[in-house]
Amino acid sequence: QVQLVESGGGLVQAGGSLRLSCLASGSIFSIGTMRWYRQAPEKERELVATITTGGTTNPSDSVKGRFTISTDNAKNTVYLQMSSLKPEDTAVYYCNLIIKSRPGDGWRSWWGQGTQVTVSS
Repeated sequence: QVQLVESGGGLVQAGGSLRLSCLASGSIFSIGTMRWYRQAPEKERELVATITTGGTTNPSDSVKGRFTISTDNAKNTVYLQMSSLKPEDTAVYYCNLIIKSRPGDGWRSWWGQGTQVTVSS
């Protein structure tokens, strides 16, 4: 089993910053692509940012220039640094990691439990 634990969410004023963390633990042999998603009330889940094993990042157009995804591979952690936050960034944020648990296993998608980010105007 793999566990993903997110932290760093909270309430912030517009223009402020937050850093989300997602720590992966458990049966981990290798971690592939890592992503952050978000879901606002009554909206579909939206891809926010992606980082590949090679370190290539791809933020969505809605957060480009404001959010940065990064990793600490030694700690099995992915981060989302969020700056210049807007009320429309309010959502539950989820990390998603593609993980291989054992050398002979296939890749599997794992999700965190979500962390609430609320941006007040």
